[in-house]
Parts: sequence; structure tokens; C-alpha cells
Amino acid sequence: MRWKGRRQSSNFEDRTNQSSGRGSRSPFGRGGIRLPSRGKMGGRGGMSFKSMLLLGVIFLGLWAFGIVSPADILSNMGGESASNFETTQSQSSTAEQDEMTQFVRTVLAETEDVWNGIMKSEGVDYPEPTLVSFRGRVNSACGTASSATGPFYCPGDSQVYIDLSFYDELARKFGAAGDFAQAYVLAHEVGHHVQNVIGVLPKFNQMRRSMSKVEENRMSVRVELQADCFAGIWAHFTAQKGLLERGDIEEALNAANQIGDDTLQKRSQGFVVPESFNHGTSEQRKNWFTRGFETGKLASCDTFNTNI
Repeated sequence: MRWKGRRQSSNFEDRTNQSSGRGSRSPFGRGGIRLPSRGKMGGRGGMSFKSMLLLGVIFLGLWAFGIVSPADILSNMGGESASNFETTQSQSSTAEQDEMTQFVRTVLAETEDVWNGIMKSEGVDYPEPTLVSFRGRVNSACGTASSATGPFYCPGDSQVYIDLSFYDELARKFGAAGDFAQAYVLAHEVGHHVQNVIGVLPKFNQMRRSMSKVEENRMSVRVELQADCFAGIWAHFTAQKGLLERGDIEEALNAANQIGDDTLQKRSQGFVVPESFNHGTSEQRKNWFTRGFETGKLASCDTFNTNI
């Protein structure tokens, strides 16, 4: 990705020196959205996109589809020890961390440009999210989280959280190297912010209180796949700017493949438990990212009224 020399977002907060403790590492991609356990979730309450006007009704009709909260981590997937996590962090030089910070701030700026443009065309205000960089543990409006959670979005404070050392593991442990694989991860979390703005996450948070775990899990898959599709839309307009290089989309698709629920479960335990899926299979995640990338249209990302 041709990112150097471009605008960096000012919506960035460095909490790496404020963090305490080291979290043991869980499988990649288990962060997603982190929802508060009680109370109302922040964000806009109404749906404004024409392509999603019926989404609230669709939600009410999808109780049979069910799910487990996106914040839930598969309990039968083991993580790395805290000492291994500290070793990984110690191997990253200050210069590498500085460059990674510049990179994520640049990617965030590119998402701001794309989503401000899309929202403006729909007559919707886009309050830009803040990206928080932390190390070990962090406090958010959705509670305290460790690096083990992975990158996540908290709708309660409209902030994306990431421990940048996560990207080392993305390449080393999961074979998903490349700057556009990293950009895809961030664009996916920003996709959750878009869902918060247009009312998807507030509706989901309200409904999940009355859902069984299985119902909540299945709905979570649809929420996560829509965020993948939104990441694809961002990639579509980034390509139009001429910022993509050969192999970038392949990097994103490889990352999507590596973080599919089925792939992660096969890697960790040798078998899959479909009822526990809460992000989608590798094939689903690749398909929905591709759909957003090829069309660049919000209407193509209605995961709630389509066979996924």
C-alpha cells in the first residue's frame, strides 16, 4: 500500500505508557466489537442509509439465526504465555513502533476520507472514531480488556483499540503478513464504527439481551461479516485513489482466510464447532470483503437479509 507521505489522522491516542500488565495471547481476530454488559450502547440510534432502512425490521425477524457475543473468546482456544508475549514486544524496536504508529494513523485518515464522503452523499454526519494504541491492558467504556482480546471497537466511547504488537503475531503466528493485511484489520474495526453510526450496533445490543447464546452467536456472525464488507468498500475507494500495490488485495483475503472461525478452530483443536462461530467462516469472510471491494456500494453489504 502506498501510504507514506500521506495525511495522518489526529484522532489518535497513545496509551502505551499508561497500560499495566501483559495479557496472554488468544487466537487472532477474537476482538471485533466489545459490547457493554449493561446499559445502553453509545452511537446513533437511527438507520439513515436507504439501502438499510428495513434493517431494524429484519433484525426482529432474525431471532432464529442466533449467536454468542462478538466479545466472547472461544474458551477452548489456548493463548500464548505472558512471557512469550513480552518477548514478542521486546523484539520490536522503537523505530519499528514509530513507523507502525505512522502507518495506522495514515490508514485511519484514509478511512475518514472514505466514510466522510459516503456519509455526506447519504446526508449523514460522520463523527470520526478515535484510535487508541495501548500495551498489555486498557480501560474502555466497554470495560477493561487485555491484549489477548485482539483489536476491538467499543461503541460506548466510539473508539478503536489496538496493541500494535498484535501485528507481529498476525504475520508470525497466523501467516498473514503485509501492510494491507494490517490495514484490513483496522478497516474492519472502523466498519464496526460505521455500524454504530447507522444504528446497527445499538439495535444488536438491545436485541442480544433477550437472545440465547446460540441466537446471539449467529447474529454476531452477520454483524462481523457486514464489517468485513465495509472494509471491502474502503478498499474499493482506496484502489480508486491508486494507493494499492500488486498483491495488496491478496494480503487482505489471506488475512480474512486465516481468521475464519473454522480455520482458527481447526488450527487450535483439530475440529470445528459451528454453533460457537461468532465471526464467520474463512470463506464467508473472504466473500463479504470481496463483495464490498468489487461493488463499493452499501446496499451490497446487507448481511441481515441475505444468505451468508
